[in-house]
Amino acid sequence: MTLPVLSAATTNPVLTAPAIPSELDALYAFLIAAAVAVVLTPLTMRLARRVGAIDQPRERGLSDRETPRLGGLAIFAAAAIAGTIWLRHIPARVDGQPVGWHWGGLVAAMALITLVGALDDRFDFPPAVKLLGQIAAAVVAVALGGVTIHYITVPIFGRLNFPNAGPSITAFGLVAMMNVVNFSDGVDGLAAGVCGIDAVAFGVIAFTLAGSQHFGGVLAAVTAGAALGFLFHNFPPASSFMGDAGSNLLGLLMGTVAVEGDLKTSAVVTLALPLILLAVPFLDTTFVVLKRLKYRRPVYRADQEHFHHRMARIGFSVRRSVLIFYGWTLMLAGYAVALRFIHYSDGHGHLHAPGTALVAGLGLVVIAASIYLIYVLEILKFNRRSRR
Repeated sequence: MTLPVLSAATTNPVLTAPAIPSELDALYAFLIAAAVAVVLTPLTMRLARRVGAIDQPRERGLSDRETPRLGGLAIFAAAAIAGTIWLRHIPARVDGQPVGWHWGGLVAAMALITLVGALDDRFDFPPAVKLLGQIAAAVVAVALGGVTIHYITVPIFGRLNFPNAGPSITAFGLVAMMNVVNFSDGVDGLAAGVCGIDAVAFGVIAFTLAGSQHFGGVLAAVTAGAALGFLFHNFPPASSFMGDAGSNLLGLLMGTVAVEGDLKTSAVVTLALPLILLAVPFLDTTFVVLKRLKYRRPVYRADQEHFHHRMARIGFSVRRSVLIFYGWTLMLAGYAVALRFIHYSDGHGHLHAPGTALVAGLGLVVIAASIYLIYVLEILKFNRRSRR
C-alpha cells in the first residue's frame, strides 16, 4: 500500500514518496471492492423497494419479474472504499514523469454520476437530463480528477499529441463510454460481467507498463472487484439491477481505466488494446445506433435490436446468452493481454517473425470467431435469405 515511512538516515521524521503499488495491492483492492459490493447490494435492494425504484417487466426487457434497481449505489461504495484505501496517495510524479490524475477529483465525478443515475432510476429523467449529467461528471473527472489524454501512439502513424484538445477529447470519450455501458446493460449480468472481465485484463496490461500505470492497474482492479461483486446478485436470474447509477458509473470507471492504465505509454498497441477489450459493448452499441439512424428513430429510444435481444429471438436462454457474451469477451481480453506478452516487435518498427506469426494467427482466430457470432446473431445474413 502507499503508506509513508520514516527515514532511518536522520533523527527527524522524513516522509518518503508513496510507493508504487504492486500486483498484490491490486489483488487486495479487488477483494475488498468485491466483498463490499456483495455485502451492500442487499441493502440497496431494500432501499429501492422503499423508495419505489423497481424495474417492471416490459416488452423490450428480458426480465419477467419486478426487480429492485439502485445496485449502482453498492458498486459506488465498493469502488470508493477500496479506491480510497489504495489510491488516496497518488504522487504527482513517478520516475520524473507526471502521473496527472487525482483520486479525490475522480471520486467527485463518480459520486455525481451515481447520484444522477440513482435519481433517474427512481424518476426516469428525459434523455437530455441524463446526457447533461454524464457531461457534468466527465467534466469533473477531467477538471478535478486530472483524467486527460495527452497523447496516444498509433501503429504506422506513431505518436499523436493533444497539447490543447486533450481535455475535450477525454470528456467526449468518457461520455461515450458511459453510454456504451448503459446501452449494453439490458439483460441480467451482462454489463457487470463484461466490465469485470475487461477491467481485469486492463489491470494485467497496466502492470506490464511503466510505474505510473500501476495506479491505473489498481483502479482497474477496484472496478473489476466492484462489478464482479455486484454480479453475485446480478447473475441471471438477477435479484438486483445496477440501474443507470451502476451502468453510468462503470462506464466512467472503464473510460478512466483505459486512459490512466493503458493509453499513456509509448507502446504501439495502445490504441488497439482498448478497442479489442471493449469490442463487444462497442459493437453492440454501434449496431443499435446505426439501425436506429437507418430507420430514422431517435438514438436514445430503446428497442429490441441489441445483441441479447437477438439471442433471445433465436431461442437462447438469458443465462446461456450471457455466458456466450462472457466467452466472447474472455477471448478478446485474452488476445489483448497476449499482445503485451508475446515478443513480436523490438518497439522500433522491427518485427520478429515467430512472434508476429503467432500474433497474426491468434488474431485470425479471434476475428473468425467474432464474425461467426455476428453471423449467428443475423447481423451478417450472407445467403440466409436465399435458403429460406
